[in-house]
Amino acid sequence: MELRQLQYFVAVVEEANFTRAAARLHVAQPGVSAQIQRLERELGHRLLDRGGRTVTPTEVGRAVLPYARAALAAVEGARGTADEFAGLLRGQVVLGLVSGAATQEFDVVSVVADFHDAHPRVEISLTEDTSDRMLAAVRRGELDIALLGLTADEPPPDVALDIVVDEPLVAAVAPGDPLLHPVGRTEVPLAELAGRPLISLPRGTGLRGVLDGACAAAGFKPRIAFEAASPDVLTRLAARGLGVAVLPALPPGMTTGLGPRTLVITDPRPRGRIALTWRKDGPASPAARALLDRLRSELGVP
Repeated sequence: MELRQLQYFVAVVEEANFTRAAARLHVAQPGVSAQIQRLERELGHRLLDRGGRTVTPTEVGRAVLPYARAALAAVEGARGTADEFAGLLRGQVVLGLVSGAATQEFDVVSVVADFHDAHPRVEISLTEDTSDRMLAAVRRGELDIALLGLTADEPPPDVALDIVVDEPLVAAVAPGDPLLHPVGRTEVPLAELAGRPLISLPRGTGLRGVLDGACAAAGFKPRIAFEAASPDVLTRLAARGLGVAVLPALPPGMTTGLGPRTLVITDPRPRGRIALTWRKDGPASPAARALLDRLRSELGVP
């Protein structure tokens, strides 16, 4: 059994396709197929189901996958440790971002670019996805670090996190909306949003999970009229009178020129939270641990 066979196996599972896996590994597809076939002969079992439109692991393949990933992580950790003694840092880091998180307030792109300048041997993969899928990927070890929205008050027991945003949810509406009466009103009970067209982030995001949970607790199902991945788009839709946007409290000046007014949602008081997350046993590689330290420093986490 060779490490490259395990590497090819993991890549095909993650890409669900031999061609994409070969392109990711910068090798020819026949070589990937041949090495995985040798691995299957070595283990005496088929690891991949090649019969469908996508390649999926068999029952044995699913059982072997965590051990393959652990073996590759151990080798990478050994290399990284040796490089640390030589004053070098190399490896690969996979970082996940919830859509809309890479804003001026959280200039993750600049942090990643500065880190790469300081450690050019580190290969960084950056991906955007929903919070639910990224949390699952962190727990499986497919993502080293993720900046995502939280739905539950308590994280899963195998995940560590630092909360970097914790804001009350607000209802953004166009000027003249009935929710703004009486004049000078600053809050709105959640129950008053029942039946109103709502504008929200998509399913799978932390904020949408918080909204759905709060509405269920209040005894109604939210009527979602529009979904968008960016808080700025939500705000613009609300400003045009297309519905009530539910989003975290807007930073000062964001509504300037757009026109919407905001009311803090009460009864209950749901909150939008974004957290930097990683497995509780720590990122596997020295490179991932170094990037995590840099991100925590830049985001002001003690």
